[in-house]
Amino acid sequence: MRFCVMTYNIHKGIGGLDRRYRLDRVVDTIRHYAPDILMLQEVDDGAPRSRREEQVHVLGEALDMPHRVYQPNVRLRQGRYGNALISRFPLTDACDLDLTVPFKKRRRAQAMQCRISSNGHTRTLVVCNFHLGLAGFERRIQMRRFLRSDILEKRHRRTPIIAAGDMNDGRQVLHRELLLPAGFQLASGKVKTFPAYHPLRPLDQILFRGDIRLVKCYSAALRVARQASDHLPLVGEFELID
Repeated sequence: MRFCVMTYNIHKGIGGLDRRYRLDRVVDTIRHYAPDILMLQEVDDGAPRSRREEQVHVLGEALDMPHRVYQPNVRLRQGRYGNALISRFPLTDACDLDLTVPFKKRRRAQAMQCRISSNGHTRTLVVCNFHLGLAGFERRIQMRRFLRSDILEKRHRRTPIIAAGDMNDGRQVLHRELLLPAGFQLASGKVKTFPAYHPLRPLDQILFRGDIRLVKCYSAALRVARQASDHLPLVGEFELID
């Protein structure tokens, strides 16, 4: 049973170079790769800079992906922004994990179950969407909090889990020190995604654990993707193990 995930910091739909708000470029980029599950960061809701659009629904409708869960994290004078999960498959049991560290920006992770169906069979995949902090000590605290959470503690090691997002960890310290010992493999390797116009750092990552097999993982190579945001999206193709 194969499926495709994409993690993408869409930068509110504002281009990394021209600073123009063009959510259509994000739509074109995502549509080209046709993921089954979208894990998005920096998604606006009601902010003047993005025409006060509810971006989670604008994107979901444009991509014909009916299942959407939005997680607002940062409040603005008008509107807010945060994370979003958008899927072709049903999403259930949504959980918000508080990752806020004192004196740092408010951050949370999304976690939920995705019911993947194919040829009359249905399997459950756990998906976790992150946008971690800018400081190394902050990210360590946040990842330890995730590893100690009920999201993992109440699940068997063989349960298929995808953990992805903007990890802000160019040296991939979190994987080596914390996630690898917890059984997570790094699907994205050293694939660079930031800055989009000339990628130098692997800030966006996809990790996996349990009865799941990596088919391939790569960043977007489209010209429009280099214009749409300051990050390139990362695409992972997987197969659930029977």
